[in-house]
Amino acid sequence: MHPTHALDRHIALAGFMGAGKTTLGSDLALALGRGFVDVDAEIEREAGTSITDIFSSRGESEFRLLEERRIREALATCEPAVLALGGGALGAEVTRKALGERAFTILVEVDVEEAWRRVASVGDRPLASDEARFRELYAERLPVYRDCADATCSDLESAILAAGGVEVASGALARLGELAPGEGKIALIMDENVRRLYGAAAEKALSDRLVSTHELPAGEKAKSFGSFQRLLELLSLERGDLIVALGGGCTTDAAGFAAATYMRGIEWVSAPTSLVGQVDAGIGGKTAINIHTGKNLVGAFHWPARTVIDPDLLVTLPEQERREGMAELVKHGVLLGEHLWELPDAEMVRRSAAYKLKICLRDPKEKGVRATLNLGHTFAHALEVAGAYGSPTHGEAVALGLVAALRISIERGLDPVWLEEVEQVLAPRPVAVDRDLAWAALFRDKKVAGGRPKFVLLEAPGKPVWGVELGEDEARKALDSLIADS
Repeated sequence: MHPTHALDRHIALAGFMGAGKTTLGSDLALALGRGFVDVDAEIEREAGTSITDIFSSRGESEFRLLEERRIREALATCEPAVLALGGGALGAEVTRKALGERAFTILVEVDVEEAWRRVASVGDRPLASDEARFRELYAERLPVYRDCADATCSDLESAILAAGGVEVASGALARLGELAPGEGKIALIMDENVRRLYGAAAEKALSDRLVSTHELPAGEKAKSFGSFQRLLELLSLERGDLIVALGGGCTTDAAGFAAATYMRGIEWVSAPTSLVGQVDAGIGGKTAINIHTGKNLVGAFHWPARTVIDPDLLVTLPEQERREGMAELVKHGVLLGEHLWELPDAEMVRRSAAYKLKICLRDPKEKGVRATLNLGHTFAHALEVAGAYGSPTHGEAVALGLVAALRISIERGLDPVWLEEVEQVLAPRPVAVDRDLAWAALFRDKKVAGGRPKFVLLEAPGKPVWGVELGEDEARKALDSLIADS
């Protein structure tokens, strides 16, 4: 079975001459914080001469031996990197086998017309001196590329999505069975509202692989210990089987955690149906349930084998739930320094999902930069705990948390226009919760270190800082400003 993502694997970019593998590979490595290996450039560096000269003086067969050796050496390194392969690299069986064992191979797509236009103007490719032969070679190699590829891409954004195993496409729900990897049985988990809207379509898509369907309560009730225990007791799967979580962020959180713990861990597919799920909660492998003293305090990092996002499902989303998701989307826009919320739905979801995925691939266990995605969340979770996960909702709490984080950031030099944008789009209002309960919850948050809560602030648009410790008066003032007078 082909791997479904590149979390613990090298990324190998394959494709024909002129596909742009070197430029894309360099950009992808930078985006994901990985090393970059341009195989052709490495061969030239080691040989002290150009590939054209190697072809003319030693022949193509000698070049292929150098290529195979360099690829094996790159794949043997422990730290996952991005490799840009030469156009003929997949012709060697030993290379194909090594890539299958150590890499996630992405085909960089280009049509033959565009490929010829690009290489003909350069004139330094030993196998691109004759257009007719160039076209024949393209036709010969294309089936090999497709057979070896674990995914395809055309640009940086699609490469990031492919590397994370994320499919964002209109109509993807109907292809859920095709996109669910492996051949094992499937347990489908949905909340009561999603089951009513999309249950029949999902069951049809999963076809004869589906062996059971399970319903969770809507909202945060899905993440209670009681709901979680009942779900585990009803599952009847083997280790080679699969859980598919179809629903909002609470459903993917709880079902993903069930997959992480059932039989010590089985594979799962995240299929978020809400805006908050499609831009944030359903992406990146964070799974959890709540306990009385804190939100998401019991959970695991368990990367989905596949994430299937169908923006068409947002059509049926109630306005209240759309506002819930807008808080997370606006957070991503602020972190990026871009007005993502002004884009059409499909593009908005795709851009936001790719942004979160880029951060999560760099830091899957939240040991560094992934913490920036918690902008506003330390305050938000304190409000949710104080409100017993009823009021405020998660989206309302995140919107308020963003306001608090941006107010503190403004005091430290951030342009106030970003706070004005957040307040205009989200219109957050203070909530009625117990101030002392909220303050106590702040110190039980997952991000507490050394007994002190840590916060994310914004130095400038697109420049977040994390692990910030606030003075007690500053933190208390910011939290109190989010709470309505009783």
